[in-house]
Amino acid sequence: MELEQYDVIVVGAGAMGMSAGYHAARAGRRTLLIDAYDPPHAQGTHHGETRIIRHAYGEGRAYTPMALRAQALWYELERETSRKLFLETGFLQAGEPGSQMLTEMQGSAKEHRLPVEVLNGCEIKRRWPGLALPDSFVGCYEAGSGVLLSEACVQAYRDAAVARGATMLPNTPVIAIHPNKEGAEVVTASGKLYRAKSLIVTAGKFAGPMLAKLGLSQMPLSPLRKTVEWFKPLTEDYAPDTFPAFLFDLPEGIFFGFPDIGGEGVKAGRHDGTIRPMPADGLLLPHGTFEDDGQDCAAYIARYMPGIKPEIIKGSACTYTMTPDEHFILDRHPDYPHIAIGAGFSGHGFKFASANGEILAKLAAGEDPGFDLSLFTLRRFNP
Repeated sequence: MELEQYDVIVVGAGAMGMSAGYHAARAGRRTLLIDAYDPPHAQGTHHGETRIIRHAYGEGRAYTPMALRAQALWYELERETSRKLFLETGFLQAGEPGSQMLTEMQGSAKEHRLPVEVLNGCEIKRRWPGLALPDSFVGCYEAGSGVLLSEACVQAYRDAAVARGATMLPNTPVIAIHPNKEGAEVVTASGKLYRAKSLIVTAGKFAGPMLAKLGLSQMPLSPLRKTVEWFKPLTEDYAPDTFPAFLFDLPEGIFFGFPDIGGEGVKAGRHDGTIRPMPADGLLLPHGTFEDDGQDCAAYIARYMPGIKPEIIKGSACTYTMTPDEHFILDRHPDYPHIAIGAGFSGHGFKFASANGEILAKLAAGEDPGFDLSLFTLRRFNP
């Protein structure tokens, strides 16, 4: 069997893995990135044009330092690749007073001294006439947040990693991983064997089976199919220079979305709602496969965004790989500390990909990751 040797191998080169490979190569390590597809692609979590990035974080203030580092690294990637990757549209989060996400966002802003405006329902309607939220709602607006161009980000990291000496191996499923105290061996479907001193596993929807190959068979990771939809605005109220990215905690569910970027329409999705597990083969069924695809978003648009025609003009399906607590896994393997694991990003991870890749590259190299990762340990599932 033919053998190739590297300093680090990244298994799964989506947003997290591509960033990790870039950071490893940047540190001077001979790096191999392996992916079952050809990233950026439409079978994972990074497609669909856009993702929100925000700093005062409603899912937990422990995320905020990572979000700020991620923002700095996205700017850095823009400079290195001479590409526009981030749009500063601002970000609005709104819900009923006392909403846990709003309370946590305000606490995060206070703790980290971030500029967040607190608005009542009337102020929200006055500033953004394209919204018809309940008068009782409270909003938190962060002007320095906005939108990442997701596929462009992955492509930029891929190009930058290769420019720094990394090797990219697309369309190559991994069928076996053999760890040992000195490193790990990776076997691909083509029969080739690759060996490295360290390993980074960022396998997305395949993370559960991949971690089982490493002796971690009890990881509670649930890959789910989720959809997003685009709708045609009928007014100028949703332009990206005046209308923010948003996340609303409504009685009907948690909805997020984006302004009308490039004339493609207003994009919206539901973070909670219908749960459809991924099939065993990981095939992501396209939007429209199920009769109810997008119906909850269309109803949301009709009720809360009156300047938009509530008819879907296009849709996309993507994958959420959930943990029970919806927090990430960012940790070293308990038996092989030279194996770093990034998984379970639970539908809110893309914004952190730049920082998470840096963290994973440091973990695999035995270095201090620079952040308190106690929220993201493997041990919380098997204390």
